[in-house]
Amino acid sequence: MVIRVMMHSAANPHLGGGAVPPARSDPMSDYYQRFARPYNQRTFAVDPAAFLQPLLDILPTGSRILDVGCGSGRDLLWLRRRGFAMTGFERSETLAALAEAQSGCPVIRGDFRTFDFSQFSFEGLLLVAALVHVPHGELAGVLSGILKALRPGGIVLLSLKKGDGFVDAEGRRFYRWPPALLDPILERLGLVAWRAAELPSAMGAADIWLTRYLRKSEP
Repeated sequence: MVIRVMMHSAANPHLGGGAVPPARSDPMSDYYQRFARPYNQRTFAVDPAAFLQPLLDILPTGSRILDVGCGSGRDLLWLRRRGFAMTGFERSETLAALAEAQSGCPVIRGDFRTFDFSQFSFEGLLLVAALVHVPHGELAGVLSGILKALRPGGIVLLSLKKGDGFVDAEGRRFYRWPPALLDPILERLGLVAWRAAELPSAMGAADIWLTRYLRKSEP
């Protein structure tokens, strides 16, 4: 099923209307559009159980979860098979189409930096490697906007690369985060950690992923 955010979906009130600002072109988004199929081949078969399994312990089956930066749909499929009502959000049209085809879930097309998430009210929010290209000074603002999609008391899974500064690879810039810089930002945004982990890359790379399981504070 193809979801276009400029059209209201009567079947799902969480996929509402509203004009979509034009996507800003940048090297990172161009990369994922251009290399969507090779990216899918590298990532789709990776088992996400190590970081998704804890969600099963806190979110009831049937919970509505928004996967921001869903890529080609691997995590959408894993959680849908376990009884969750999954919706994806992806900027790359090619990746979004792959995600819909491979997961059977609806995928919203949009740029998370400018999209109005306040029209939604999900119980869960996935940000699995979705914000790795966001500069340190912009993370709080970007994340604050995305969190509007989550109802109070909702659950967030966030993962970012551990380290300092940034690294450039294959035309992309990855920002790395020390816990001492990341965790205070999350606290200021009203996110309370109920679990924290540092997980090795499932793709065999040397990266360590800061993985945070968070609850959005009640007003």
